[in-house]
Amino acid sequence: MTGSPFDGSAPTTEDPVPDARIAGDLPIATPADAAALVPDTATLLVSGFGGVGYPKLVPEAIAAGDSRDLTVVSGGGVGDEIDRALVESGDMSRRYPFIPNETAREAVNDGRVAFHDRHISRLADEVRFGGIRAGMCGETIAVVEAVAVGPDWLVPSTSIGHTPAYVQAADRVIVEVNRAQPVDLARVHDVHVRDPPPNRDPIPLADPLGDTDGPAVPFAPDTLAAVVETDRVDDPYEFREPSATDEVIADNLAGFLEAELDRNPLMSDTVNLQFGVGSLGNALMGALTDVEFGDREIAYVGEVVQDGLLDMLDAGDLRGASATSLALSAEGQERLFADVERYAEDVVLRPADVSNAPELIDRFGVVGINSAVEVDLYGNVNATHIGGSRVVNGIGGGGDFARNCRLGAIALPSTAVGGDVSRIVPMSPHVDHTEHDASVVITEHGVADLRGLSPRERAAALVDVADPSFRDDLDAYRERAGENGNTPHDLDTAFSWT
Repeated sequence: MTGSPFDGSAPTTEDPVPDARIAGDLPIATPADAAALVPDTATLLVSGFGGVGYPKLVPEAIAAGDSRDLTVVSGGGVGDEIDRALVESGDMSRRYPFIPNETAREAVNDGRVAFHDRHISRLADEVRFGGIRAGMCGETIAVVEAVAVGPDWLVPSTSIGHTPAYVQAADRVIVEVNRAQPVDLARVHDVHVRDPPPNRDPIPLADPLGDTDGPAVPFAPDTLAAVVETDRVDDPYEFREPSATDEVIADNLAGFLEAELDRNPLMSDTVNLQFGVGSLGNALMGALTDVEFGDREIAYVGEVVQDGLLDMLDAGDLRGASATSLALSAEGQERLFADVERYAEDVVLRPADVSNAPELIDRFGVVGINSAVEVDLYGNVNATHIGGSRVVNGIGGGGDFARNCRLGAIALPSTAVGGDVSRIVPMSPHVDHTEHDASVVITEHGVADLRGLSPRERAAALVDVADPSFRDDLDAYRERAGENGNTPHDLDTAFSWT
């Protein structure tokens, strides 16, 4: 129902804040009554991205009820009400596309929950048009959080993610209206719903901070099954304090970016940056305050707004940020909520299939900085698995940016497990981003610029940024691999490093 007309009460670009949290005579329900609408076998499409903006009371009520067989699909990471309660109750049998906590991780790695990892930019279309058909079973129920809802529209809360696609694809829609979040969040939302291929027009943005279609997400009015009122806050991400290693990696990134400004014509006037979600990504943002960008315009064009971006906005170091989620700490949320109208001048949230669209990443020449579990000697990147088999999270949007940005960097500590394990390895047993996607690798020991290097040259450059205690072993591996092809490997010993 792309382009479905609203009933007239929906907020617009010109008048973004709804007049009421609940507009019209809508089917108000208790969490238990709404949960009773979910069949024994169903696909649950839930809002949420970066640990915020997810439904809370209805998933809890589902977990407290009779046993179900549910496929659960979110946009990204969500809270314990979904990824702990539904796992522990046994209701979750399949999960897409991210696992944010140890409860879900253990269930996936033990085989109790079937998990399928997907690129964020593709997931909306895959849900709408049957790309993950094998995992979507029974009736499709969208359960999404909003700050306001009307007969054929809703305004998302702290994230948009894939909410527009999910309510379009759903047989029935359940909306949790969260009064704990300011209705003025409508000011930061810009919802562009893409037409189906093969008649899909270009995304109408000439500027990453521009506007398209206003704050409301459309849905078919006959699908609205229940509206549940709640005032429960998110359980958002908590960022750890930057470690000494984080700070050195950030310094190395800053040095690399300053040198790149002088030699890269793509960065002569404008620099559009993306950072991966998490404590390291948040710490790396702080490095930008020390970079001499001159009179260039600097913007964030990525997935998530983290606390570090608020610091940069407040300091005047950014002209703005475009993302799909306010993945802030509790303190960061309080800070933004207290001054939403001001932050809305510089922050815009979009659907994840727009924020992560390869088309826009390419159009705006994004410089992407993400992290990883490990990088092998030839530049292949494992972002999701330990030992090649045990998943720790999901690829998220890292692949969207690694493949499509104009310059892609991987920033990571050189070791793990207190220094006992090297994160520069001979051959990664799991690859998320191939050697063709990562241009630069940054550790606390330096910068490996891999652009234009042959495999043997890449291996030498990556040994130089490995931890010194592992360099002799890595060089010994290279010697054993010898002249064995364009990408030399000693396969008999490659995986002894995992």
